Amino acid sequence: MTRTRLRLAVFDLDGTLVDSRVSIHASCAAAFAAIGRPEPSYDQVRQIVGLSLREGLALLAPDLTQADVQGLTEHYKQAFNARLAEPPGSDPLYPGATALLDALKADGWKISMATGKSRRGVNHALSVYDWTPVFDSTHCADDGPGKPHPAMLLDALRASQARPAQSVMIGDTAHDILMAKAAGVASIAVTWGFHTHDELLAAQADIICHSFKELHQALARFAP
Repeated sequence: MTRTRLRLAVFDLDGTLVDSRVSIHASCAAAFAAIGRPEPSYDQVRQIVGLSLREGLALLAPDLTQADVQGLTEHYKQAFNARLAEPPGSDPLYPGATALLDALKADGWKISMATGKSRRGVNHALSVYDWTPVFDSTHCADDGPGKPHPAMLLDALRASQARPAQSVMIGDTAHDILMAKAAGVASIAVTWGFHTHDELLAAQADIICHSFKELHQALARFAP
């Protein structure tokens, strides 16, 4: 009997599968307004997406005390959850995301998630996008060190019993690419999210894709 080869695709969430650009910036603006600070620009906010929430907000306001950053974090969560409580109750998936995940699953890939979201955010995504049957494991900022530390990605490898050479990380930020490099895993960057082509190139992504068609083709060529 021929054993099916093991291939693991680890996906970032925000900016890779889910178009959360508007909601993340709006939630940051509301959080800063709640503490009487000017709202950060979209360009400032997009740089911290992918990091754990508290770490990212601290970078946006480096003069705040730890207690103030905690308060800012809570305001962000309240603003973000309030948006989710309104119709449609979720951010849109990028066109092509569902088709790609379904195709990978049908082709025998293991699929994991590595995201800077909280466990609550991960569970919400699994529910609203009907992803529980799709993802073999999920790993997030609540589990340990955030990106670009390799902990989440290494946990994904262990969960699927995959070696680094059998695995590929797909993300839209330099944080994703640097995490992959730290774990010894191949990386595919996508340009429709938060970081620019030049930023992803500077992070030395192995492959850069500009569409889901290109991403599917890149993954189809992946042979451990």
